[in-house]
Amino acid sequence: MKTVSAMGLTVWIAVATFLCPVAQGENEGAMSMERKDYSAKPFKRMVILGESTVQGGGWVSDHSERYADILVELINSYQEEPMEYINKGIGASVISPKSPGYEASSKPSAIERYKEAVIAQTPDLFVLAYGLNDMRAGMDPDAFKDEMAKIIRDVKAACHPVIVLVNVYHMTGFTSYPPFDKGSLNDTNVYNGIIRELAEENDCLLADVWEAEGQADWLINPDGVHANALGNRLIANRIFEVLAQNCSGLSVKTQKRDADTKWARDTTRIRYQKVEPVGENKKDRAK
Repeated sequence: MKTVSAMGLTVWIAVATFLCPVAQGENEGAMSMERKDYSAKPFKRMVILGESTVQGGGWVSDHSERYADILVELINSYQEEPMEYINKGIGASVISPKSPGYEASSKPSAIERYKEAVIAQTPDLFVLAYGLNDMRAGMDPDAFKDEMAKIIRDVKAACHPVIVLVNVYHMTGFTSYPPFDKGSLNDTNVYNGIIRELAEENDCLLADVWEAEGQADWLINPDGVHANALGNRLIANRIFEVLAQNCSGLSVKTQKRDADTKWARDTTRIRYQKVEPVGENKKDRAK
């Protein structure tokens, strides 16, 4: 039997310990359902459709603090080629003319502009962020769901993109800015339940940014409605997290890089070769 030096034994144990969770995960994975991969290719064009939270305004120092821009930065940092980014946010926008806040809103509404703003752009990644203003205007949740569902179905049928639904985030200014002064914490929970249903019923990804913020008031701008720079970072991180967990295309660059390293070659060889157990010899096995 070949002898192993103390230094070599220490290195072998360190590598084996590092790889042990991987091997265990492989065995467990064989017994579990295979995870759906929503996109095996890097993204080429993202369109985000939303309200002021997407467009940005005086509550951020510049566009780089918008959560959509932070998201794009995160995605591009893991892709070999940067994707095209189209921001279709409109401040004080609502989902459709059926919203009670429509008259006071900025036009056109989402339902009036999604064909040109989204479908005509043929994105392979579509982020839809509506519900905040309609909830604050007191729109019936079922009516909101119907309008949102139409946008989702039509975009899916026309472009077949990965679709991410962003739910309503934490805010405190429920009684300010009429007619957008009719919402509440309970209404937020109802709307977020509707958005979750839409994601499940239409095979969309859900970015639960409400949960990501943890109802921390220090993540809100003094206006009581918009997320501040830190809040926007958490929102972008949650959307990116959901994409990374469900779209293997975001890992292509990293996997290609990691495959061609000495560490990967050495550990791969160890993983798939039979190694004699440490401290055991032929005489011991014969007993």
